[in-house]
Amino acid sequence: MTEHTLDQIDAYDVVILGAGPVGSTLALLLAGTRHRVLLLEQRSLDAGRQDPRALALSEGARQLLQPKNAWPQSTGQGDGRCTPIETIHISQNGGFGRTLIDRKDYRVPALGYVVRYGALIGCLHDALRQAMTRHPEQLLCLENTRAEVAEQHADATPDPFFRTLQLGDRTIRTRLIVHAEGTPPDNSAGVIARGYDQHALIFEAGLSQSHQQRAWERFTPHGPLALLPVDGLNGTRVSVVYTVPEAQVEALLQLDDAAILARIQAAIGPHAHFTDVGPRASFPLRLRLRQPAQNARELWIGNAAQTLHPVSGQGFNLGLRDAALLAQHLRHALDPGSVHTLNPYVRSRQLDRYGAAAFTDGIVRAFSTSMPLLNAMRGIGLSTLDLISPLRHFVARRMIWGARAWP
Repeated sequence: MTEHTLDQIDAYDVVILGAGPVGSTLALLLAGTRHRVLLLEQRSLDAGRQDPRALALSEGARQLLQPKNAWPQSTGQGDGRCTPIETIHISQNGGFGRTLIDRKDYRVPALGYVVRYGALIGCLHDALRQAMTRHPEQLLCLENTRAEVAEQHADATPDPFFRTLQLGDRTIRTRLIVHAEGTPPDNSAGVIARGYDQHALIFEAGLSQSHQQRAWERFTPHGPLALLPVDGLNGTRVSVVYTVPEAQVEALLQLDDAAILARIQAAIGPHAHFTDVGPRASFPLRLRLRQPAQNARELWIGNAAQTLHPVSGQGFNLGLRDAALLAQHLRHALDPGSVHTLNPYVRSRQLDRYGAAAFTDGIVRAFSTSMPLLNAMRGIGLSTLDLISPLRHFVARRMIWGARAWP
């Protein structure tokens, strides 16, 4: 996507590090504004187009991206590019109580969508290419480019108006650096990390009957089990995200298909019946929060700012909301990196960031135990959620639009 070279231009208003979904969304939303924007990606932009990972995106994400021609449309041939979620069934293994959330109660076409990462990033990058053609002087994207942010030394007088980055032997000056590179290491400065002693086992599985655009969230003593429909309308394939204890993950990865089938069938109970499973992979689950997500003319968004447990599918959606609100604050700002611009943005994101972190963390800890008393209390909670519609609507709207309804 490198449509331009740097030529003689070495000053930008905004430099975005990372052209994943969050960084690309921010660049796309800033296209055509008063700001000159540079988007940098360490890898080839085509590298992610074949990534088959399934992402759970909310209806709010569709409302944000579709007007920018950056939303993957399904061909209707079971391609799995974009599968709507019309209902969500929530229950617990070994206990009573359940909740059903239905998109009809919220007058939306779907509660969310299961989108292939490759389809999403391909649409975003195609939209970016079109935006660069329309605004060649305001938007530039460089791939296969590594940038080093110059540190501000205590014994030097800092530049109050610019930060600098090094691109090889070229120095770039910018009023604002936005980090959207993805998950930081646990030992990164300013990052608070907390482990769950859990891994997510991920794979795809077949069902004996159509999923009917339903997602399942099943809480087990080891952690949540999520089933997400992935092969279009009335398909039979689901993406499985099975939370397991860290001490068991290697042994589970060595099990054959029949043993894994028996394990997840016992976990889901009568709500679904599996026919086959695909190859398995795993990754560790941790909560990471960058405190603060702001420095002098420097900001972190998306997974670079927070990494959540995948329960309820909040992570990517939270990052897209970071990008959407930041674009609103930057659009008309005279100086995009000033504290007068960034401080209001950071304050406006606190409820959503900390609310989503507390919401997911609380769910995982409350449901990852088999104590009989807590099991009964969870059952009462699920039944209450199902019977008292305002409580159910609160949970559903948080999943769709976050702590602050948007757009």
